[in-house]
Amino acid sequence: MPRFDVYANPTVGERKHTPYFLDVQNDYIDHLDTRVVIPLRRESAFGPRARDLHPLLDVSGEAVVLDTAAIGAVPRSELRKQVTQLPDARESVQAALDTLFGAY
Repeated sequence: MPRFDVYANPTVGERKHTPYFLDVQNDYIDHLDTRVVIPLRRESAFGPRARDLHPLLDVSGEAVVLDTAAIGAVPRSELRKQVTQLPDARESVQAALDTLFGAY
């Protein structure tokens, strides 16, 4: 499960507003039963966003917002359907994490 893989949200009822999760966990920590993910919310359902904390990303032509403050761990068994990878989003994702955790 490489970092920056995008997975379909395993909770069907939430997909309307949060269709995806972005895996942000370090690739070298692969022995855990969980992965650290950030929800990707539909731009139309998100509302106002802080530019650095909530970057706009593209997943298969759909604009989604990285809801960085909602970061959390999900059982790896729940991340069944990989949708795509976003290695080119590394800089904006890392900037969002730095904004959240105070590494300016």
